Amino acid sequence: MALEYAPRGLIGVLTPQANTTVEPELAVLLPPGVAMINARLTSPKPTIVARLLDYLRDLEGAVAQFANAPLAAVAFACTGASYYAGAEEEAAIVARMEAARGVPVVTAGQAVRDALQALSARRIGLVSPYPDDLTRAAITYWEAQGFEVVRISGSALQDGVFHPIYAMDSAGAQAALEALDPAGLDAIVMLGTGMPTLRPIIAHGYRDGVPVLSCMLCLAWRSVEAAANGPADAASLQGWLGGRDWQARWRMRQHGGAPSA
Repeated sequence: MALEYAPRGLIGVLTPQANTTVEPELAVLLPPGVAMINARLTSPKPTIVARLLDYLRDLEGAVAQFANAPLAAVAFACTGASYYAGAEEEAAIVARMEAARGVPVVTAGQAVRDALQALSARRIGLVSPYPDDLTRAAITYWEAQGFEVVRISGSALQDGVFHPIYAMDSAGAQAALEALDPAGLDAIVMLGTGMPTLRPIIAHGYRDGVPVLSCMLCLAWRSVEAAANGPADAASLQGWLGGRDWQARWRMRQHGGAPSA
């Protein structure tokens, strides 16, 4: 059925409980005619690893928050859960959820994988906002998917804030991107759905010809294609790279008016 605000598809987005980045970035990234409704991934567990694993392993419970909304796709906006669970468990959970709901389920981790494969990228650089243990888990995840992690640039975490990743600003993310040498890379991935990445992508969509991806950009691209039953190929990805198809919406939100020239 066609919805008033989502004639091209309604996406159910699952966001980690304290994440303040997912909805604002998707509001920019999603094209006209595609809308989202959001639910929160929650867990009472005391450690970040346990909470992240809860998010993925209780995917069915999280999706149940959408009740019978006519979703065209579900977007799981949390990469850390995929890193700790591993690609095999992630794929099994996604397959079960798709069979149960009858709609595509897209994780941010799988979306980045699909984007890298679409670009025929093998040698990648990572911009990581994570502490060392989560960065190591991310490296293991990407290497298990067949990619070679050539180099990493870390972004400084903040102390004394509500969350060291979600409280980051785009200036810190951009500085970490600019510190990463693109030589010999096929692609650069800015990790995490909580680190603001749209401003750095607008500024440096390509580093010496190397495409810059983020988890949120890939999740938006892959979810839109999944909702439309479209191809996850290089041609469908091109308009997303460097902000070509969404930078006008980003500038409008930044300036509070009409898109700047």
